[in-house]
Amino acid sequence: MDANTILQLFPTPAREVALNGLYLGHDLRRQHEELGRPFVYTNYVVSIDGRIAIPRPTGGGMMVPQETSNDRDWRLFQELAVQADCLISSGRYLRDYAEGKAQEILRVYDEPRFADLGRWREERGLSRYPDLAVVSGSLDFPIPPFLTQEGRKVVVVTHGAADRQRAARLESEGAQVLRAGASDVSGRQAIAALGELGYRTIYMATGPRVHHLLLADDALDRLYTTVAHRLLGGQPFSSLVEGDLLQPAIGLRLHALYFDPYALDGLGQQFVCYGR
Repeated sequence: MDANTILQLFPTPAREVALNGLYLGHDLRRQHEELGRPFVYTNYVVSIDGRIAIPRPTGGGMMVPQETSNDRDWRLFQELAVQADCLISSGRYLRDYAEGKAQEILRVYDEPRFADLGRWREERGLSRYPDLAVVSGSLDFPIPPFLTQEGRKVVVVTHGAADRQRAARLESEGAQVLRAGASDVSGRQAIAALGELGYRTIYMATGPRVHHLLLADDALDRLYTTVAHRLLGGQPFSSLVEGDLLQPAIGLRLHALYFDPYALDGLGQQFVCYGR
C-alpha cells in the first residue's frame, strides 16, 4: 500500500482501494432514482470517545478539533458535497460564518487541489455549487451576499410560529422561506418541501441537533463517519446526535468500512458508512 490507497474491510473480501474517488464511487445521485424521493445523507469526523467538537479556546461556541480534522477526511467531505443538489446548514453556522469562526463549507471545492471535483459537476451538467438550505427557528442570522450573487439559491426552512419580520428580512436578502412544522421544524416536512423544489440529493452538513430532527422523523438515509484514532475528553460533550432520547432507537446497517493507516501521523482512522 501507499499513501494514495486505503484498505476496504467491508464489503468483503478485503482489498486495497484508492482514497481519491472513494465516495464518488458510492454514486449517491443514483439513489434518488431507486427511492423516488430525495436521498439524504450526512457526515461527521469523530474521536474514538465520540466527540465531534470541543469548546473554542476564546469562548463562543464549539469547533472541530484540530486533533481529528485532517486533509484525507476533508477530501472525502468534498466528494460527498460535490454530489449534492442542496447542502443543509443552520442559522448558528451562518452566525459563526459571519464572525469568521466557522469551517468553510459554502465554497466547496474551490481549492486547486479539488479542481477535479468541480469538473465532475460540470461534466454532469450540474451548477457549479449546490444550493443552500438553512434550518432555523429563530431566523436570526445574515445571508452571506456572495451566495446569492453567485446565482445560488438559498432556502430557509423554519416553522409556522417563526418571526414574520425576520422572515421578510431574509426574503429581502434573496432567500426563499419555507415553513415545515407548526412550532418546531419537522424533518420529514422539511425534506418533502425540498424535494418539491426539485432537489434529488441532500447533504446535511451541520450539527447534531439538525441531525436529531432528521433521525427522529426517519428522514435520513445514510450516515458517514470518520473515526479519528485519538481520544479527546473534555466538557461539554458534543456528539453527532443531540436532543431527546430517540424512541425507538434508530437502527442502521453497515454499508462500507475502510481503514486509512496514513492519517494523523500514522495513527490512522476509519471511514464508516451506515445505511437505513
